[in-house]
Amino acid sequence: MKRTATRLADGRELIYFDRRDDADRGAPDTRDLPPRPPASQLRHDPIMDEWVAVAGHRQTRTFLPPADECPLCPSAPGRPTEIPSSEYDVAVFENRFPSFSLVQGEYAQVGGLSEVRAGVGRCEVVCFTSEHGSSFADLSPDQVDLVLRAWADRTAGLSALPGVEQVFCFENRGAEIGITLAHPHGQIYAYPYVTPRTRQMLASAERHRERTGGNLFADVLAAERKAETRVVASNEYWTAFVPAAARWPFEVHVYLNRQVPDLGSLDADERAAFASLYTGLLRRLDGLFGVAMPYVAAWHQAPVRTGRDLSYLHLQLFSTRRAANKLKYMAGSESAMGAFVNDVPPEEAARLLRE
Repeated sequence: MKRTATRLADGRELIYFDRRDDADRGAPDTRDLPPRPPASQLRHDPIMDEWVAVAGHRQTRTFLPPADECPLCPSAPGRPTEIPSSEYDVAVFENRFPSFSLVQGEYAQVGGLSEVRAGVGRCEVVCFTSEHGSSFADLSPDQVDLVLRAWADRTAGLSALPGVEQVFCFENRGAEIGITLAHPHGQIYAYPYVTPRTRQMLASAERHRERTGGNLFADVLAAERKAETRVVASNEYWTAFVPAAARWPFEVHVYLNRQVPDLGSLDADERAAFASLYTGLLRRLDGLFGVAMPYVAAWHQAPVRTGRDLSYLHLQLFSTRRAANKLKYMAGSESAMGAFVNDVPPEEAARLLRE
């Protein structure tokens, strides 16, 4: 893998990841861009003990442009984009409209019991391919391997930034999910705190270890492999299963068959085995109703400084589509109470995906 780091016109970092050592990534960014916005404002919710980012500059971000105006496609004569090169394998750059960044601003207290501080961190965009009409499911095994290595590279790099506590790699796909750009891409958030979901999972894992002496994630994986009824696909290195208490109509968790904390811990054989299993799983999703399924694919990695011995790298993949012409919405029970009601029995979802 060849790694080439450069800068865009407003100073944001751009990194190319190439399979070829002779790839030329010297093309400059010729655009006249405005100054970068300051970091968001973080406000603490004392009732939920959670941080909320207030990032007003994101209201102006690009929203579903036509294909010939896509900012993630390679640059062409007369049409410069976020990627100055005329072609690329995988490209990662700092988000122009970030939820977190290292650009400091003014952060006055707002009164009440809510503490305010800077949303220090970083947000990056990961372009999986230069082919606008493609998808992750269409990537070759070599291309998936390159994406995995780019994710691992950025996880290590972002974890080393001051103030970063957790690195989250994810993909949103489909207008129904709320994407703003259709080009095959994902994002990486480097948070200045450990996220609520991760805190809750690690607290559960700690209680499980105190009670049983085992690792919660490893024990869940072992139980699902033994039960078999919710396993969708597996190989020597990975197991994909629908969780017994799935919240979403079609939700699959993909676990490595050994405990590691993050993507940087994967070896070459594990990366290769993931490529075939995961792209096949995405094609199963698309085959359910004969349409491109909207989904979120979320990598759960260990935080930078806490809970690393408890953490277990895994991917959570879920779709909001519950039938060919019906979507699952976060309505009253889910949005207000955090209490999910799933219309599709997990065993039925697993059977449909296997078939």
